[in-house]
Amino acid sequence: MELRQLLYFVTVVEEANFTRAAERLHMAQPGVSAQIRRLERELGQPLLDRSGRSVRTTQVGEAVLPYARAALAAADGARQAVAEFTGLLRGRVALGLVPGALGHAIDVPRLLAGFHAAHPAVEVSLIEDTSERMLTALRRGELDIAVAGLADGDPPGVGFTVVVDEPLVAAVAPGHRLLEVCTGAAPLPPVALRGHPLISLPVGTGVRGVLDRICADAGFRPRIAFEAAAPDALLRLAERGLGVAVLPRPETGTRLRTLRLDDARARGRVALAWRTDGPAGPAARELLRRLHRALPRLDGPADGDGSGPAAAPS
Repeated sequence: MELRQLLYFVTVVEEANFTRAAERLHMAQPGVSAQIRRLERELGQPLLDRSGRSVRTTQVGEAVLPYARAALAAADGARQAVAEFTGLLRGRVALGLVPGALGHAIDVPRLLAGFHAAHPAVEVSLIEDTSERMLTALRRGELDIAVAGLADGDPPGVGFTVVVDEPLVAAVAPGHRLLEVCTGAAPLPPVALRGHPLISLPVGTGVRGVLDRICADAGFRPRIAFEAAAPDALLRLAERGLGVAVLPRPETGTRLRTLRLDDARARGRVALAWRTDGPAGPAARELLRRLHRALPRLDGPADGDGSGPAAAPS
């Protein structure tokens, strides 16, 4: 059994396709297939089900997968330990970023360019995805660091520092019926959203998770009329009178009226997150330190596990 065979196996599982896996590995597909079949012959059991449109693990393959990932992680850790000992920072870092979350807070391309200039031997990859999928990828070890939105509660298996914490509001066009519900600065009870077409971030985002939860606790399912990944798009739709946009309080410059939701949990939180179930490599630790220095941090005990930046791998 060779490490490269385990790498090919894990890559095919992650891509669910031999062709995409071969492209990711910069290899010809027949070579990948041949090595995995050699691994299966050595183990005496098929690891992959090739009968469908996408490749899936067999029961045996599902059992082998965590050991394959652990072996690859151990080998990578050994290489990184040697590199760290000799003062050469190498390896790979995978960073996930929720779309548009920190455009006002940090220049991510500039930070990554500075990191690359200081550590050119480190390969950095960046993806944008929903918070839910990124936190899952973080726990699985597919990501090293993520900037993600948080729904109710603290995500298990993840250490984090909250960098944005804003109240959620219902943003409506002038003359909307909801403006009659609240007088003065009175907050809007979530039940008042029942029946109104809502404009929201997609399923899997932290804000959407909060909205779904507070509506469920108020006894109804939200009527989602429009979804968009960018908060600016939600505002534009609401300005046209197409519904009630639920999002963190927007900055000035919009004609929309905003109504604060009367629920202490109705907040949009964005956090810098990392795995807590195992040590990160030196490259990931260094990038995490740089992110902690660059990101704004809230005052007070807002960090996961009762910790702050000091809880990051170091």
